[in-house]
Amino acid sequence: MSDPFKEAVALCKTIMRNGYDAYVINARLQKDILAEQKAGKATDLAMDISTELDFDGLRRLFPKLEKSPEEGVLGCIMEDGVRFCFHPAVVEDGAHPEECVARLTPRLLKLLQEKGEIPLAAACPYLPLPQDQDQGLTGFDKGAISIKGFPDQTLKRDYLLAVRALRFAANLHLPIEPNSWLAIVRGARRVLDYCPVTDIMDEWRKVEAENMHAFVQLLFECQILHGLIPEIAALARVRQIKSPEAGEETVFAHTIDVMRYYPEVLPYDWYGTLACMFHDVGKLYTAEYSDGHWSFLQHHRVGAKVTRKILNRLHFPSEDIELICTLVRDHMRPHFMLTDKGVRKLRAIDEYPRILEMVRADIKAKSGSYREFNHILKMLERADIPEEALEPFLNGRDIMQTTGMNPGPSVGIIRDALLKAQIAGDVTNIDEAKLFVSRFAKEEKLH
Repeated sequence: MSDPFKEAVALCKTIMRNGYDAYVINARLQKDILAEQKAGKATDLAMDISTELDFDGLRRLFPKLEKSPEEGVLGCIMEDGVRFCFHPAVVEDGAHPEECVARLTPRLLKLLQEKGEIPLAAACPYLPLPQDQDQGLTGFDKGAISIKGFPDQTLKRDYLLAVRALRFAANLHLPIEPNSWLAIVRGARRVLDYCPVTDIMDEWRKVEAENMHAFVQLLFECQILHGLIPEIAALARVRQIKSPEAGEETVFAHTIDVMRYYPEVLPYDWYGTLACMFHDVGKLYTAEYSDGHWSFLQHHRVGAKVTRKILNRLHFPSEDIELICTLVRDHMRPHFMLTDKGVRKLRAIDEYPRILEMVRADIKAKSGSYREFNHILKMLERADIPEEALEPFLNGRDIMQTTGMNPGPSVGIIRDALLKAQIAGDVTNIDEAKLFVSRFAKEEKLH
C-alpha cells in the first residue's frame, strides 16, 4: 500500500499546479493517526484535504471524485483502500486569519473524542462550509435577526456577516438577537480590520433609502461607524440648538432625523439620503460657542470638502462623489429668503429638487419655520418665466406718477433699469420700486 499522506500531498500539488489553494488539514495530527491506524491494522483509512476548488472543478481534475453524503464534504476519492475527502476552504476576505486554516474536521474530532484527547481549542470546532443561501443568518420568522450557531465563532468565518446582520435588521425592521448583537459589538474592531471597505459598502448599498437612518444608527451603536466614518460618529459629541423650546441636541441625532424624513417625499433616493448623512459633517470643524450660542459658519462648504475626502476613502465612483458633494455644498441655499436672482441661481443647479427636500427634512427635524422655504417655492414658479418676459413692478404710467416726469424715452430707460434691479434682487416689492425709480431719475438727471 502506498503512503496515504504522500498521496494526499500529491493531490494537493495537483490542485495547486492548476492555480488553486489546497493543503492537508492538520497534517501532523493526521500523520500520527495514520501511524496508529496502521499499527492497529485498521482498514478504514482516510485523509482530509482543504481546497478552495468546488466540486465541479475537482471533478475535472479527478474524474473518480464522488459526492459525499457527509455535511461539509465536497467529495471523496477512493485510492488503494484510502478515502481522500475534500473540504471547502474559507476564501472570504472578511474571515478571521486564524479561521482561514481548518484544523479539525468532524472525522478528526470524533477520533480525538474516542482517544479522550479533545484539545481545548476544539470546544467549538469550526470547519468551513459553503456559504448558506440565507447568508449565515436566521430567525427571520421569529421576529429577530440571529447569527447562526455560536455567534462569536460564526463571525470568525466572515466578519462581513456583522454588517449583513445590521442590513437585514434595518431593512426588515427587526431587532438583533441579544447574543448576536454582543458578538457584533465584540467583533466591531475586527470587522474594520478584516473586511474590505468595498465589501462593507456593497452591503450598505443594499440598505433601502427609507431604512438608512436605522442602519447608520446601528453602525453607530455597535461602534463600527466610529472606525468606518469617524467624522460622522464624532457628531454625537457636537451639540446645537434644536429649537428654543426643545433646547440642545447632538448634531448626530439631528442627522439621523433628517435621514429619516428625507425619503418621505423621495423614498427611493439612496444618494440623496446619503447626502443627508453628510450635510452637517462640516459642523465638526466649524463649531464655535460664544455668548451662550453655537455657530457653524460656512459648515456647508467645509462639509463638502470633508465629504469628498471621506467618499474617496470609501472608494466611491467620481460621479457619485460629485453628486453628493454638490448636495452638501448647496443645501444651505434655500434656508434664506432668496431674491429672484438667488432663486434663479438655485434653479440652475441640476439637483435643486433634492436640495429642496434636504431643506424640508432639515426644517422638519428641527421643528422649524417654513416661512423662507414656502417663499422660495412660490418664487420658483416665477423662475420658470424667462427674464425677458418679466414685467417690472411699475409700468410707464406708475413711473411718471412717481417721478413727475412727462412721457418720453427717459421713462423707458427707468423701466429697464427697474427690471434689471428686480432680477438682481435689489428691488423686491412695489415700495422699493418707487424709491428706486425716484432715486434713479435724480441720479441720472432724467427729470
